[in-house]
Amino acid sequence: MTTEAGPGAEDQLRPVPREVAILESFFTQLGMFSFDRAKDYVEKEKDSRSTGPGGPTWTSLLAALGHLAAAEKAYHNMTFLGQKLGGQSFFSRKDSIRTIYTSLYNELRKVVTTGRHAPPGSAPYLEDLLSHLSEQLCHFTQARVEMADMFEKMHSLSGQKNVNSDELVTMLDAVLQKYSTRFHHPILGRVEESFQTEVDVVTQLLRCQAEVSEWRFLPALLNLHGASSKLSAWGQLFQRQRETRTAKHLFGGQSQKAAAPPHLYVWLQRFHAALLAKFSFYFHEALSRQTAAPADMRALTARTTPDYHGKICSFVRKHDANNVSLVFDNQGSDSFQGHGYHHPQSYREAPKGVEQFPAVVSLPSGERPLTHWPNVIMMMGDRASELNALDKVVHFYDDKVQSTYYLTRPEPRFTLVVIFDGRKSEKDSHITAFLQEISGSLRNSKPFSTLKPGSKG
Repeated sequence: MTTEAGPGAEDQLRPVPREVAILESFFTQLGMFSFDRAKDYVEKEKDSRSTGPGGPTWTSLLAALGHLAAAEKAYHNMTFLGQKLGGQSFFSRKDSIRTIYTSLYNELRKVVTTGRHAPPGSAPYLEDLLSHLSEQLCHFTQARVEMADMFEKMHSLSGQKNVNSDELVTMLDAVLQKYSTRFHHPILGRVEESFQTEVDVVTQLLRCQAEVSEWRFLPALLNLHGASSKLSAWGQLFQRQRETRTAKHLFGGQSQKAAAPPHLYVWLQRFHAALLAKFSFYFHEALSRQTAAPADMRALTARTTPDYHGKICSFVRKHDANNVSLVFDNQGSDSFQGHGYHHPQSYREAPKGVEQFPAVVSLPSGERPLTHWPNVIMMMGDRASELNALDKVVHFYDDKVQSTYYLTRPEPRFTLVVIFDGRKSEKDSHITAFLQEISGSLRNSKPFSTLKPGSKG
């Protein structure tokens, strides 16, 4: 090797220290959500090596990494939201996730100190590396605590009628800004990538929720698509994990069955599916323009859960309803231009009068019933206090037009209206139950309750 080749070439040919290879293997498995396998691996290594380079620092870090794998398993399975944590030896079943990561933080701080004050004659390069990694992992444990707090807050909001997604997004942005460059060492690459993906997906889903609730097509679509792409990439990690079952195992030992995706990943998929269903309904007209025939759009929405369009069409047929409309209240908004996407520089005069209350969806014909629209708007104003309770079904019979109206409000700017020819009872349980079911589902706070494992949304 000549000096002209430079230190980089020398580094490439130098054997990777065994400890570095072990760390890379551990964090690769952690990044693939193989928590038990990662934990077993470092514990076996700790038991088999009590002496050698790194000495006490290396042994202490291996112990901490075993605890990190157990903590990550509890975190990703969301067990801190109410279920028992399981039989990890590092912490008792009653410990909160905050206690778990705080204990881990304290353990890692000791490794940092030990590495920095290693006695002469030990391996300085390894001591420095272990100390450096431990310091970055301290930041990671703090980030985990803040994310756990965030999920606990989200879970607590499940009982609320209206969830402020913007407030949650602000919290997530603060976490990302604070920690995005705090655990950047290449050995921690998989952990950093997993953390970044998780925060990005949650943020984009919550942003989508907020944008749909303001009936803004393009930003809602972009956030929904971004979250979908990242979830797909995340899902490929589980596929890779399954593939390792038939290959030579990275950690040696007996073949272990690939673990099921953790609860957090499954929940994010469900939340995405719920938002996709809501997005498909609120922007049904704009999306319909992209299909060749109405049957194509019906086939697409039938794949969403729930299929709001299909459910309402079935209700109209079964109960012989004249019309079911979702009405958007556009009062006070200067940016409204109608269904779908509009070029930001295009101009359209702000709507006035009844045009401030467009029909987002109107079934079965697709056209709002113009003769009934003044009545609908009048009731939205006169019965606003009842509708704003967000769980009340308002009933009104107009003998002049011989029609019955039912109204309910899934969220502040949207009102669901059912119109029948003739008189219908205020206490018709089939109609009110249907409206409450659709309205409650559109509110989309149920996914927050299912953050807790075993919960029924």
